Amino acid sequence: MNMEKKISFVLNGKKTELLIDPTTSLLWALRNQLGLTGTKFGCGMGFCGACTVLIDNEAVRSCSLPVGDVAGKKVITIEGLAKNGKLHPVQQAFVDHDALQCGFCTPGMVMNAVGLLNKNPKPTRQDIINGMEDNLCRCGAHIRIIQAVETAAAEMKGGK
Repeated sequence: MNMEKKISFVLNGKKTELLIDPTTSLLWALRNQLGLTGTKFGCGMGFCGACTVLIDNEAVRSCSLPVGDVAGKKVITIEGLAKNGKLHPVQQAFVDHDALQCGFCTPGMVMNAVGLLNKNPKPTRQDIINGMEDNLCRCGAHIRIIQAVETAAAEMKGGK
């Protein structure tokens, strides 16, 4: 018995259709069906944040979300964040602050930070700490990550 259904959504600005079991996690649909491997598998339980993507501009853990739930929505992965060859301000701030070491958590960190700034464009340092604390980095780049998000917030609102 084939349980596949057609799921239509906008992915990184392009209309996308998949014939897939709608209970498949969005993470595995992105990685295996669509070849977008920037979204990482970490814990598989929505705890570490390595799989974070934006759905309708909100940061969401893709490992615990069935792909069927994104039907009709806008999904942005790390691959879709840069525009016209120019890094998103959060990506640029991560580069400028050297806010990564091994890089495994970085896509999820960046996507979570973008989601945070979409919701709160003028966060305090404590807002950033609170908003990023559920994304885990085993390397210990947290201080530089917080600085990068502060810089990106200033850049996105036109500077301080």
